[in-house]
Amino acid sequence: MRWRTVEDVASGAVRRRQWPAAGIAVLVSVLVSVLAVTAPGPALAAPAAPVPTPTPEPALPGQGPGGEPVGGIRLGTVNVQVPAGAPALPANISARGWVLADLDSGDVLAARDAHGRFPPASTLKVLTALTLLPRLTDKKRVIACVDADVDVDGTRVGLVPRGRYTVDVLFQSMLMASGNDAANTLARVYGGVPKTLAAMNAEARRLQAFDTHAATPSGLDGPRQLTSAYDLALISRAALARADFQRYSTQRKGRIPAQKPKFGAFEFANGNRLLYNYPGAIGGKNGFTDAARHTFVGAARRGSRRLVVTFLHGEHRPTSLSEQAARMLDWGFSLRPAVAPVGTLVEPADPGAPPPTPSAAPATPVPPTPAESAPLPAGERDRATKRNGVPTAALAGGIVGLTALLWAGMAVARRRRP
Repeated sequence: MRWRTVEDVASGAVRRRQWPAAGIAVLVSVLVSVLAVTAPGPALAAPAAPVPTPTPEPALPGQGPGGEPVGGIRLGTVNVQVPAGAPALPANISARGWVLADLDSGDVLAARDAHGRFPPASTLKVLTALTLLPRLTDKKRVIACVDADVDVDGTRVGLVPRGRYTVDVLFQSMLMASGNDAANTLARVYGGVPKTLAAMNAEARRLQAFDTHAATPSGLDGPRQLTSAYDLALISRAALARADFQRYSTQRKGRIPAQKPKFGAFEFANGNRLLYNYPGAIGGKNGFTDAARHTFVGAARRGSRRLVVTFLHGEHRPTSLSEQAARMLDWGFSLRPAVAPVGTLVEPADPGAPPPTPSAAPATPVPPTPAESAPLPAGERDRATKRNGVPTAALAGGIVGLTALLWAGMAVARRRRP
């Protein structure tokens, strides 16, 4: 083997160390290979992969997908909000969350914890009706009840298994008598409870009622089933725009046909006391569960104005919720029409628009073309030079340093050669 020499000083004497030429050749070969790998070349195309659609995160109470309180910033607080210069509100309003709004202009005239989330109880049937009325259009269609329809807790109108009822009677029973058996039957007729709930929640999103989640078609308490006074106003506004809903909501009496030979016909009354006690009442819905406490929606017309009031988590004291609603409506009608509102009822989302993306979910970046590229900030430049996690600049510096050491060693060897 042929040897090259490099001198070293040890113990006061000069001792010769020899490096094999083959070793130097191997080292040079490795350095050349590394330089070839790190040298810039044509960029490799990343394998095509489908871009996942961001899953919307549930908005915080009072926030839409953009992160702002729906209907205005004043509605994002739990405090009572009234217009400047308005008269004092009626005393003893028991609801923890409430909204008073103009159905035509959409002005929110006053509110307390408008976006606070509470169980809705049977006021959720307004959303059930709004969802199913345009889908079950044949109101004369006759439906035969099954055991599962009537095996339900809470208020029942009195449907019986194998009883035959028209869709019209079922809507009357659900909205006027708050029959949970009727709500279950309508959901089954549409295609089942899961399909009905999916449609109800989609309708809530269309209305921008982002505080609302339906888990039962009847309003009986269910997992994460919540709404807000603001959302109830949005839902009620949309429902009261339908002539069929208004007809059911203002009808005072309904009739269940006889189911021979066992069951005779009977009548039932509308449970919305506002219809009987408030001139100009145009509809509403009451509800109760232990978790929700008392809930209420009431609407009335006076002259050319139509107002709606929504109550959540209220109590029938010192007066009933319908009487509390009447006093709130009187207060609202007493306001000047030009009063500055505390918020607004937003319009439904454009059905042709893409689903809203939460502000927390960044949009998928589109790689710029070379003509669109701009100089990177300093911090981004460092990240852009990395390849497989190692900075190219660091590799280049190491290679230059090793090469310099190699040539220095060879120079020393040449100077010390005898």
